[in-house]
Amino acid sequence: MNKGILYMLIAGFLFATMNVFVKMLPNIPAVEIVFFRSLISFVMSFVYLKSIGVPVLGNNKKLLVARGAVGAVALTMYFYTLQNIPLGSAVTMQFLSPIFTSILGIFIVKERVHPKQWIFYVMAFVGLIIIQGFDPRISIRMFIIGISASIFAGLAYNIIRKIKMTEHPLVIVFYFPLVTTPLTGLYSVFNWEMPVGNEWLILLAIGVLTQFAQYFMTMSYQAEDLSKVASLKYLTIVYALGYGYVFFDESYNWIVFSGIFLILLGVILNVWFKNRIEQIRKHK
Repeated sequence: MNKGILYMLIAGFLFATMNVFVKMLPNIPAVEIVFFRSLISFVMSFVYLKSIGVPVLGNNKKLLVARGAVGAVALTMYFYTLQNIPLGSAVTMQFLSPIFTSILGIFIVKERVHPKQWIFYVMAFVGLIIIQGFDPRISIRMFIIGISASIFAGLAYNIIRKIKMTEHPLVIVFYFPLVTTPLTGLYSVFNWEMPVGNEWLILLAIGVLTQFAQYFMTMSYQAEDLSKVASLKYLTIVYALGYGYVFFDESYNWIVFSGIFLILLGVILNVWFKNRIEQIRKHK
């Protein structure tokens, strides 16, 4: 096993474990969890950027702030779904973000979508309809919130694509907590739920796990070709299904499993197809 694959497996495991901790805090508002997560990330990112001498404020401040604000909305909605619907379903719905990234990319970064990719999109959305229609634990409201989280995540990724050539990757990462911390902090002041006991430790763990997960994911992309490691991210869904069964006694019927499989298949095929097209273009 090369380093790139190992780093991505570690990142997926850390992200999956972070999801479990979020679900363990049903009494803490999702916005407040995002606040603690962002505060910890802000401190760790700022210290690291200063230590390597990278200017923290970047160049295109408007788009950096927009990326942070959109990311804050996406993460808050995602955490809310983690708290209120089965873990595997929440994680699966969030992994629709590459589909929305491609669709929104048509308008934002003027990226062409190959006709075959629409087949993969339809496959994923059929799976989504199956999950909502055959799992009574997912209400229409939670369904809409879950989809909205993926849409906002797709928007955030497109903003990142627009500024990736002018901004240091770590600055882009840093702007997320830079914007999210005051936004979620202001909301939390008026809707505060005081953590008690081990909830403080869980909140700390969420922030630390996320930071290290992002670090290992970045290391993976630097150590190995993107096409070889990107699909490994989707093992997070497998982790989520296992964690949900062990810690929260969650189970699914075969129809819902088929929906999860369709979403996973559609997203992975889309990523694979895009990477294949890029490789063909590079070799021309």
